[in-house]
Amino acid sequence: MQSDNAGKEVRHRAISTGNDRELKTIVVIMSLVIVAFFALAGRCFYLQRDMADYYAEKCLIQQRSYLPLQPQRGVILDTRHRVLAASNQIRTIFAEPRIIQDPKETATRLAPILDMGAHEICGLIVDSNNPGYVVLKKDATIAECDAARQVYGIGVEYDWRRQYPMGRLAAHIVGFTSRDNYGLAGIEYTFDRDLRGRGAKHTFLVDVKRRPLAFCLADEQDDNDAPIHGAGIVLTLDATIQQFTRDALYRQYKEYEAESAVAMVADPVTGEILAMVTLPDFDPAQTAETAQKHPEIFTNRLLTEQYEPGSIIKPIVAAIALDTRVMNRYETIFCENGNYHGKGFGHIGEYRRGFGDLTLREILMNSSNIGMAKIGQRLGVTRLYEGLTLFGFGRKVGIELPGEAEGQLRPPGQWTGYSITRIPFGQEISVTGLQMLRAFCMLANGGHLVHPYIVKSLVRSDGMTVDMRPSTLRVGYVIKPDVARWVVQDAMTAVVNDPKGTGAKAKLAKWTVFGKTGTAQIAKDGVYLDKAYVASFIAGAPASDPRVVVLISIRRPNVALKKGYTGGTVAAPVAAVILEKTLTYLGVPPEGSPEAAAVVAGARQAKPYSEEEDDNSW
Repeated sequence: MQSDNAGKEVRHRAISTGNDRELKTIVVIMSLVIVAFFALAGRCFYLQRDMADYYAEKCLIQQRSYLPLQPQRGVILDTRHRVLAASNQIRTIFAEPRIIQDPKETATRLAPILDMGAHEICGLIVDSNNPGYVVLKKDATIAECDAARQVYGIGVEYDWRRQYPMGRLAAHIVGFTSRDNYGLAGIEYTFDRDLRGRGAKHTFLVDVKRRPLAFCLADEQDDNDAPIHGAGIVLTLDATIQQFTRDALYRQYKEYEAESAVAMVADPVTGEILAMVTLPDFDPAQTAETAQKHPEIFTNRLLTEQYEPGSIIKPIVAAIALDTRVMNRYETIFCENGNYHGKGFGHIGEYRRGFGDLTLREILMNSSNIGMAKIGQRLGVTRLYEGLTLFGFGRKVGIELPGEAEGQLRPPGQWTGYSITRIPFGQEISVTGLQMLRAFCMLANGGHLVHPYIVKSLVRSDGMTVDMRPSTLRVGYVIKPDVARWVVQDAMTAVVNDPKGTGAKAKLAKWTVFGKTGTAQIAKDGVYLDKAYVASFIAGAPASDPRVVVLISIRRPNVALKKGYTGGTVAAPVAAVILEKTLTYLGVPPEGSPEAAAVVAGARQAKPYSEEEDDNSW
């Protein structure tokens, strides 16, 4: 009896334990279900609220197709509206492999249209890694495109290709673009945003095979709208004068086996740059090859190369001396017979022979270093520094081209006795070609401040023209007008036209040329290199009413050729050729002719220098 009761109790406990275990299992499972339910609800809430825009966008991408419309990049023209850079439309025929059911049949139909082998077309379609796009033919004709469109799965893509019809002629000014139509150098870079314009796109509803069904309503500003083509740029550059300049400079550059050469032509009154040449140059249509072999060729040396100018800075210092009245035109300076030395400034000699007493005119005509050193000592640090600053040295000119350097004109606190005697003949100061040209324009135009520029106007796609020329307001002078006229019409005219002048090779029969030679020794790491020179010449004509100013600098002519290396020998003949052709091209009448007399009476005429009109005090 007791044993039966014990068995019942054991069975009861076992059943109770099993029920508890089942209950716990049910509770756990229900808890997991509830947690899963809340997790699912939370996920749904997250997707509906936080991720709604994301998945809506994904859905739109699947339902829509976009056709980008690239704007035409604006043209770049010279001052007479000759094309320097333009974009022409190109057509590319492509296939969409994923919707082509029978590549062989498609290729057979396209072969006579594209003038290609059917096997070649079929291979392109079948072997494409991109199921949505494969190029079949670039630069297709309009007729080929019209016929290819009739074949299912074939489309036509339009794009623009930049072309430079004048090639190397103005490469450093115009610049070039990347494959994706962004400006990388020159005007192309500076005015990239204006030239590039603004693209647009067309939006279509598509089916499951990405076939367009209809236009979508515009949901962005540029959807289903026409692109805004880029603005055109009109330069002051004249392609004809640019050709004169490049041809003359290139001949001398090759004849003297020079490292590089630069030339620039400008109107001294307006500041318009008429020509700007840097050698060696490059073909803007083959920039990839140039970038790999000689990337330094892309540098516009007239803007970026800083060098000691040598004697071409002497007329500037002479004008400062006259303007500040530290000397006058009539007194003489003893030039120490070619051997000048003293405490604090070392030894100074002359290029070939020494001189005795020289007037300022003779100092410039003979290019005396000692004469200029003594003028520097008379001026003193402050006046010389302030005068050079007024002429724009030591800071950027601000022309509309990238990469311009500011040169080096150290503050007066860093000058020594060497500085005050060396800067007047072009050492211990670094300049760019553009800075030198600007300074001489100020002398040539009667002492007025001038701002060189190369962009004349910008023509927007709607036809509106924006005048880009700097203000022509002529208020005040950098130096006195009579000082500027004397330096140009007397002193610098003697440099070219006097038999003893160093610039005799620039003399012309029809016009009186003024100018200054310069031969600067090249320094590296603080040491002047042996037989390494920059031969320069800066000139203008006609002296009575300067129409153009020309700068020539030829770097490192080969001294071993024994043809010469000075500015008067190497650079002056180039300036003469450029001046003669340019003045003839511009229709400037020869001096002494009735036409020239009429010009002299005109408003543009700078007042000729006359000793009777000045006060004889400078």
